[in-house]
Amino acid sequence: MTHPPANPDQQVFDEHRNLLFSVAYRILGGAADAEDAVQDAWIRWSAASRAQVADPKAYLARIVSNLALERLRSARHRRETYVGPWLPEPILTGGDTAVVDAESVSTAMLVVLETLSPLERAVFVLREVFGFSHAEIARAVERSEAAVRQAAHRAREHVRARRPRFTVDRSRQRAVTERFLAAATGGDINALMELLSPDVTLWTDGGGRVRQAMRPVVGAPTVAAWFAAIGTVTYAGVEPADMRATVVAINGGPGLVFSGPDRVIATVTFDLDADGRITAIHNVANPDKLRAVAGGTAYDVGTR
Repeated sequence: MTHPPANPDQQVFDEHRNLLFSVAYRILGGAADAEDAVQDAWIRWSAASRAQVADPKAYLARIVSNLALERLRSARHRRETYVGPWLPEPILTGGDTAVVDAESVSTAMLVVLETLSPLERAVFVLREVFGFSHAEIARAVERSEAAVRQAAHRAREHVRARRPRFTVDRSRQRAVTERFLAAATGGDINALMELLSPDVTLWTDGGGRVRQAMRPVVGAPTVAAWFAAIGTVTYAGVEPADMRATVVAINGGPGLVFSGPDRVIATVTFDLDADGRITAIHNVANPDKLRAVAGGTAYDVGTR
């Protein structure tokens, strides 16, 4: 049986689809918004004149960056009025994600990127993560090259001052994650205290949909007590006996997915210090932000 030839425009777009999602997700911090930006990029790509496209990769990156930047600007007000702490939408990632890619898509990094202006965030992602030139970025964000250089410098200094200071190897991260899970589900406060930095901070994102702490929870004793109660209280409408938790790859590193009989109820990821102690915990329980994880798709967030 002969098959009709594949659409060459579709082939080119599909070749770069993962890259486009990776750019959009880092700019937006949400899987659903990133997917929408990629879909809109396809519409523009399919309608574009090929005579003006010398480099499809750069052209598509420019389209999706501009679309993501527009979406981010329109989302700023919603995030300013968000109920409780705002955290990025978690995604499942492959366990073989390169270290450099994993660091740039980690929850900790996305939280830092959220403190940048939309322009600074887009410029930082395109320059520092994907290695585009200042001239290419200027065309993508429709600014002068001088303005892009200034935004890149501001963003780089801002991120450098706020990003996690320590890089912990993945095997150690997983070991700490597994020990944390065992201690939390076993209600072992002492074991949790051993894993936590004294000034650990817990950020919980329920978005007003699920009851969560409205402010960061600070200090090892309070955070340990919070998680030790998992095995004894109803959480997000799920009884302790019906809850299960697994260690999976989330945003480039090991994390936890808590599930009930018919739904994902939360994800948890960690930042560690040089000694392997947990310094920050990000707990996402807003159902609107768990759809990508519930879908089970592991995203390729590589930078090439």
